[in-house]
Amino acid sequence: MKLYASNTSPFVRKVRVLIWEAGLQDRVQQLLVTGSPLDPVSLPIAENPLGKIPTLVLEGGRAIHDSRVICHYLASLAWPEAYPEGPRLWRTMTLEALADGILEAALLIVYENRLRPAGQRSSPWIAGQWAKVARALDALEKDWAGDLAQPVCMGQLALGVALGYLDFRHSERDWRAGHPQLADWYTKIARRPALLATVPFDARNLPGDHSPGRTLLQA
Repeated sequence: MKLYASNTSPFVRKVRVLIWEAGLQDRVQQLLVTGSPLDPVSLPIAENPLGKIPTLVLEGGRAIHDSRVICHYLASLAWPEAYPEGPRLWRTMTLEALADGILEAALLIVYENRLRPAGQRSSPWIAGQWAKVARALDALEKDWAGDLAQPVCMGQLALGVALGYLDFRHSERDWRAGHPQLADWYTKIARRPALLATVPFDARNLPGDHSPGRTLLQA
C-alpha cells in the first residue's frame, strides 16, 4: 500500500499513528507530497480528486480517503481494538469526529493567515474558528474524562494528534488554560511510542516545550 503524506499534516499524522500502533510500518510505503488549496503542486489529484492528503492507495490500485476512512480500514487489517465493538464504538467514533473538528478549525486558521494577504484576513472569521476549538476543549474537559480513561482507541489517538497540533501551530493560545484534566491526560498519551515517532519533524519537542516561530510547511 502507498500513503500520500506530508511531515506536518495532522490528518496524515493520525494515519501514521494508527500504522505504528497496528504494526503496519512494513506494509505501507509513504510518499511525501506538497501543495495547498491554491496550488496542488504534487498532491495526489489523480488518486483523490479533492487533492487532499492523506490518500491511501490499496494493493489492488484503488485509492481511499479521508483520514477516518483510512484509519478504519487499516485498523480492520491489524488492530480492530482501535474501534471497539458495542456501545463504546459510537463514543470512539464521536471522539474521533470531535478531534477532527478541532483539527479542521485549527487548520483553517493556519490557511487564513498563510494564504491570504494581511489586509484580506478576517479576524471575526478566525475568532469563529477558534471558538469551535474552545467549545470542543470545554466539552472534553467536562464530559469525556471517563472515555479518556478507557483502553486506548482511535478516538483517543485522534485527540492526542489534535492537541499536539494546537501546540504545533497555535501554542500562543495556550489551550491548557482552564483544561487541567485534559492537559494531564495529554501529557501522558503524548509519550506513547506511536505519538513520539510521528511528531512533525520541525517540532520534535515533548509536551511542555511550546516555543513559537516554527517554520510553516504544509499545514
